[in-house]
Amino acid sequence: MKALRLIIHQNSANYKKEETVDNKMTYPLPPISTIIGALHCICGYREYKAMDISIQGKYESMHREPYTDYCFLNSVQDDRGILVKMQNGSMLSDAFEKVATAKKPQGNSFREGITIHVDNPKLLEEYRALKDLNDEIAEFKKRRLTPVMELIKKRKKRLAEKKKEHVKKTPEYELVETREKEIKAMEKEIKSRLEQYQREKYTIPISRYRSLTKSMKFYEILDGITLILHVKAKDEILEDILDHIYDLKSIGRSEDTISVENAEIVELKEEDEEGEIVSNYAAYIDCNMVKEERVYLREKKGRISGTKYYLNKNYEIVDGRRIFTKKKVLYVSQYAADEFGDGLYVDQYGKEKYIVNFL
Repeated sequence: MKALRLIIHQNSANYKKEETVDNKMTYPLPPISTIIGALHCICGYREYKAMDISIQGKYESMHREPYTDYCFLNSVQDDRGILVKMQNGSMLSDAFEKVATAKKPQGNSFREGITIHVDNPKLLEEYRALKDLNDEIAEFKKRRLTPVMELIKKRKKRLAEKKKEHVKKTPEYELVETREKEIKAMEKEIKSRLEQYQREKYTIPISRYRSLTKSMKFYEILDGITLILHVKAKDEILEDILDHIYDLKSIGRSEDTISVENAEIVELKEEDEEGEIVSNYAAYIDCNMVKEERVYLREKKGRISGTKYYLNKNYEIVDGRRIFTKKKVLYVSQYAADEFGDGLYVDQYGKEKYIVNFL
């Protein structure tokens, strides 16, 4: 079995778990999709190239690293955070202008000017004018529009009753029906004009204003990482990765830089002279290998306990969405194996022997 062996070191890294928010937890080893994505990137691949990955390694310690998280709220909060105006509200852009900043956790008001720091007086006045306009629209609806709509409602009800007094298709019936259509058209026109005015004068302009909040959150950071990766793919793909491996600058976050100790194409074995091989690393192992006890505790043969993960591998675009192929793996350490072949292989690097299980 031919494969590409990569031995990589990182001073620190976070392999972020997708579902974590406040505390950006990390996987103990990079997920399959992270490795595949990084290799595709350095080779310039725009379409998925079939490959299987074996991932094992270790880290020395883990710590939490604080960072300031900025988040746009879905609505404008008048009493908290930072009031900003988006430079282009109709596009997916984070560019904004700061309008004002609340000085206290609560009890502030951008509209009333209570305990705020003003960064852009002109935009703050624009924001306040929009809020005043919204109040005026609400008052107009209450004082003037509602009575008119009530009259229209009563008129429609009377016309509906009047239609019942006449036979369909008679002149009297058609006269009432025509008047009913006129009333309904007038009602629709009134609603449409008000909705258009409100949308153009208030809804669209105010949508460019957002509340920006900041909070202290944390990354889980692994320290002193060693990764042993094996890649199985077509020969030309392995050669391509080998040619570009030193273009790989990081795994995880962009600041999680790497150094490559070894990169070479090797022949994996399906048997070993010593029989049992004990791993010095933790690894993602296919759950079936553990279930069949082909991988077992190194102290004595027995079922391994570990952490089960459903890791993303590759994906297809279906109806504009990424649908991932997932692999059920067990993150294990303190393990060994003595029967190889059929998905389980041996690789020797110097005096070190690796148990290789492709996912």
